[in-house]
Amino acid sequence: MRILLAAVLGLGVAAAAGRAPADCAVKPTVVLVHGAWAGTSSWSGEVERLQNQHYVARAVPNPLRGLTGDAASVAAFLKTVKGPIVLVGHSYGGSVITNAAAGNANVKALVYVDAAMPAIGETTAQLSGKGSALGAAPATLYDRVGDDLYLKREPFLRSFGPDVAAPAAEVLWATQRPAASAAFTTKSAAQAWKTIPSWSVIGADDRIITPESQEAMAHRARAAVLSVPGGSHLTLITHPDPVTDQILVAAHAACGAR
Repeated sequence: MRILLAAVLGLGVAAAAGRAPADCAVKPTVVLVHGAWAGTSSWSGEVERLQNQHYVARAVPNPLRGLTGDAASVAAFLKTVKGPIVLVGHSYGGSVITNAAAGNANVKALVYVDAAMPAIGETTAQLSGKGSALGAAPATLYDRVGDDLYLKREPFLRSFGPDVAAPAAEVLWATQRPAASAAFTTKSAAQAWKTIPSWSVIGADDRIITPESQEAMAHRARAAVLSVPGGSHLTLITHPDPVTDQILVAAHAACGAR
């Protein structure tokens, strides 16, 4: 059963619906981590809105070389941030933040956007869900250059970002960053959502990580869920308002976290 609104961790219906919270005395820094075949500019809509709310927002590069190294890179950046942090991950970036946040007491909230939320020992590839477009034959999905995987044009436009306007979608495909296969096959060494309060944004029409898989992971993590009707795997680009609202809910909760 789909989780449309949640009142997890005492947030209540208004919070789960994504309404922007009131200001708090010490605002956390929001750190945003992109996924595969994307880049930091994927978060431009959210960064603009967060800055308008007077938050410090940092979209940081995800190396896309492999889960262990990528998580270490993000974890190193987090150590430079003073004060509380809301850590946000999209797609494969969800696996990265799950590992990067482990052991960092400043990370007060995790937000997963169309993202993997692995448990220890799980790989990102395992979490796409039954019926995911990524279940097709690799030769129909990827152009391989050494160990790097580029998503082919047709699956990118049809499944990765089908709700992105055609000219913009073509630009996103042409400028994608490749991901090494190790990004998807390395087992997670942590499950930070086990101890850090978590939120989830799920595009109801996601064809890359199915909504059913995301809902199951969110339920396991006791995450507050916001479902976005019509949202694809690129909800962060096509629906930045509800994504930002859910980040703000997490940020408000992080204000009182100890």
